[in-house]
Amino acid sequence: MLFAVTMEVALPQDMEPDLRADTLAREKAYSQDLQRAGEWVSIWRCVGQYSNLSIFDVRDNERLHEILWNLPLFPFMTIQVTPLAQHPSDIAAGENP
Repeated sequence: MLFAVTMEVALPQDMEPDLRADTLAREKAYSQDLQRAGEWVSIWRCVGQYSNLSIFDVRDNERLHEILWNLPLFPFMTIQVTPLAQHPSDIAAGENP
């Protein structure tokens, strides 16, 4: 199942610098592991914002929920999830009968 997920991050201004650095490092490692595994298909920065638009390809809603809740930055995020379906005009999908 494909999902578009927008994640907006709002870290506390008074967050301890070492905790901030550790959280960001864990977030990067976690997301890159999921990218290598093929579940986190792509990640795009939203220009001028501390947010991203990501595409996930996971087996079901529960798997996406598990991934998102385990993000180290999850407590500091506002997340919007949009399930995706193939568009009939997509030339990559081939001809529809």
